Amino acid sequence: MAAISREEVAHLARLSRLAVTEDELDMFAGQLDVILQSVARVGEVAAADIPPTSHSVPLTNVLRDDVEVPCLTREEALSGAPDVAEDRFRVPRILDEEL
Repeated sequence: MAAISREEVAHLARLSRLAVTEDELDMFAGQLDVILQSVARVGEVAAADIPPTSHSVPLTNVLRDDVEVPCLTREEALSGAPDVAEDRFRVPRILDEEL
């Protein structure tokens, strides 16, 4: 007996808005059953004495330390802007436009 039924596959197809034929329901049910069995086998292998890992080899973060450095003033940053309003870059409105 399959771990996932045709009705469950049909339900998943409806949720995904996929058009699935009757033949595909049987095929997908079999394929999903194989996937679920494979995932269950992986779950059986996991042991409590093995710590969870995200990588097979140890990794070290190589980011540099944050160091404060002088930056542009507001006036310097806005000096090259084509249009400024209320100490901000002014850009054309793109929302609410019809396509």
